[in-house]
Amino acid sequence: MTTTVCWREWDGEGLEHCAYRLDETGLMLEGVVAGTHEGLYGGHYLVRADAAFRTRDVRVAFVGGPALHLLADGEGGWRDAVGGRSLPSLQGCVDVDIRVTPATNTLPIRRLGLAIGESRDIAVAYVPLPEGDGGLRPRRVMQRYTRLDGPGRYRYEGLDSGFSAEIEVDAAGLVLDYPGVFRRMRRP
Repeated sequence: MTTTVCWREWDGEGLEHCAYRLDETGLMLEGVVAGTHEGLYGGHYLVRADAAFRTRDVRVAFVGGPALHLLADGEGGWRDAVGGRSLPSLQGCVDVDIRVTPATNTLPIRRLGLAIGESRDIAVAYVPLPEGDGGLRPRRVMQRYTRLDGPGRYRYEGLDSGFSAEIEVDAAGLVLDYPGVFRRMRRP
């Protein structure tokens, strides 16, 4: 099953087009983004997760800028797919969070399967925007997901950044609206 969704920035002109494909082998998220937060940027991402929604393959490329390709073992071990070197700084991360898209929130939401009122703290491999020197450096950050009452409502908290938002997701776990950040575009 393939589903296509589009988001726009909450208070900007950026757009994203994302394809979500789920089959017996797992989940694939692929998207293109043209953003305006923190400067103008364009990029492409591809994330593959196994049948238990554990991240296994991450590709991110910015137009005219850096790219990365990471592989994960699904148990918290990561390596650079190009050079083959281990990435101990990401040890323990099962999920990935790519800064430019709400699509990656789907992974922990699906994987954790939280009951109403339940919370879970997780370590994720966070992929930020390129840095001033043009580098793209993923890092380990802590996040918390809490399942709220009602269908598809969660509180997301960035424990390192102090950022928090209540998000709503559809039946597939894809974000509908992410107040202050992204808004799902509705089909006509």
